[in-house]
Amino acid sequence: MNPVLDMSLDELFDQFDRLRVLIVGDVMLDSYVWGRVERISPEAPVPVVTVDRRERRLGGAGNVLLNVQALGAEAIICSVIGTDTAGDQLEQELCDRGLNCDGLIRSSSRITTIKERIIASAQQVVRVDTETDKYITADERAQLVQKAKELIPSCHVVIFEDYDKGVLSKEAIAEITDFANLQNVPTVVDPKKRNFLSYQNTTLFKPNLKELREGLKVEFDVDNATEFQAVVSQLKETLNLKGALITLSERGAFIDYNGETLKLPAHVRQIADVSGAGDTVISIAACCVALKQSPAVIAGLSNLGGGLVCESVGVVPIDKAQLKQEAIETGLRAD
Repeated sequence: MNPVLDMSLDELFDQFDRLRVLIVGDVMLDSYVWGRVERISPEAPVPVVTVDRRERRLGGAGNVLLNVQALGAEAIICSVIGTDTAGDQLEQELCDRGLNCDGLIRSSSRITTIKERIIASAQQVVRVDTETDKYITADERAQLVQKAKELIPSCHVVIFEDYDKGVLSKEAIAEITDFANLQNVPTVVDPKKRNFLSYQNTTLFKPNLKELREGLKVEFDVDNATEFQAVVSQLKETLNLKGALITLSERGAFIDYNGETLKLPAHVRQIADVSGAGDTVISIAACCVALKQSPAVIAGLSNLGGGLVCESVGVVPIDKAQLKQEAIETGLRAD
């Protein structure tokens, strides 16, 4: 597919349906135990939760897959998970949702990440994490890179979804990025601290304020436009980036891409839950980059989407129809 450079908002949303998006990174299983507390344990001063129901959801890069799919694009996972029961459950969750698992690798030497939340009367009592953050083995990394190389030529954009759980390493990032660049497939990055400086030569890099400060080890006044622009320029120069999209929470978003800089304010929202907003932002931004949209559209639509999902309780993917309607109402124009 050749991206259309001049299209209406209707056409842009229709074009999302034709995209193939490769998501490389840490996919995990979110487990929820819902119940009620009626007494304190006689064994220790802790609440006893009587279970009403259990639920499994896709977590980590899985929420990006769901957001990309919700936009209408085909979402393809490229990751390494265990051969354990949790891995079976995770793969089943992916299949049940019609997600492409061609890049999924099962490893007998690795456990699958599970984040289990015990919730009573809408209050999270405790979270139990079963995980490892050790890097995958050299053989697994070779398999991951090979899978990515097989899939990239048929994809329109690659998303690196990094949760510091060990699937992505400096070597894997470099090999996949170099190959994508050779194929003229853009790369969009949602970074975490450990590999922050490893994403050299990528297309669009999306940290939040905390990640930007920690990644570059700099302090700055985000409300000082000159100072903030200098830090973003430092980021672009350090990583040789084509562009950077910085999410600023209640301050909105800032983009420096294709020779343009733009700061967008946050939209007034009834915030219910900020969980998963970054996953929505990276998904929308990547699809817009794939369709060669302007910095104003990339940041504007992503900013809208990130705010919209904050109005829902829990981690939910974007509602495409709602996003389109709000884009129309706010006067956003596609390129």
